[in-house]
Amino acid sequence: MDKQIFGIGGDFFPAQWRRPLLREHLLTLSNKSRPKVCYVGTATGDQPANIATFYQEFGRHDCETSHLSLYSPPQKDIRSYVMKHDIIYVGGGSTKNLIALWNEWGFSEIMREAWEAGIVLSGTSAGSICWFDDCITDSIPGGLTSLKCTGLLKGSNSTHYGSHPDRPSTYRALISNGEVSDGIATDDHCALHYINDDLHEIVTQDPDARAYRVERDGNSYKETALEARYLG
Repeated sequence: MDKQIFGIGGDFFPAQWRRPLLREHLLTLSNKSRPKVCYVGTATGDQPANIATFYQEFGRHDCETSHLSLYSPPQKDIRSYVMKHDIIYVGGGSTKNLIALWNEWGFSEIMREAWEAGIVLSGTSAGSICWFDDCITDSIPGGLTSLKCTGLLKGSNSTHYGSHPDRPSTYRALISNGEVSDGIATDDHCALHYINDDLHEIVTQDPDARAYRVERDGNSYKETALEARYLG
């Protein structure tokens, strides 16, 4: 069974007047007519407002919705709860806290098992970078820094690439000095679709959104714009 990860660079919940193309595309990846989608909001401390937004936004589609809070677990056997879903959607926020809590609960290994079982793993911002070997994050005071993540996918990831001016310069610098591994950066409205261990496709809900491969080149870097498919 194929393993799938769908990592979104930002703005997964666009303004109401915009068609949510990335969300519609995500819901097709499980090949279920009415997929079961579970929201994991660890990165924002399972804030009720974010949980409500998830139900409101995904309620616009033909799917079954639920959420998993590590601050108030739905049941003792978290693994069984996760494994009954078709798609896991991880919200943005503090990647540092997300990784710390996932490690404490053994949740990273549950996510690996779900991935290997064919459950689609997805998420925005922290919910995208968490699947890679490492990333850059603003969840540690003092500016953008590197962070080790779950390692389901090789390399690194940086999100909000076009909307946060400090992201490109920091990502390039940390790759140049070897503090962060080579990887892919994504703009808002852009998503990376991995099948098994390979990047299958880059899709966008904005024709101007892009993804970039950033690699170490001696003591500097090489950045390459990647082909993306606009879903509109």
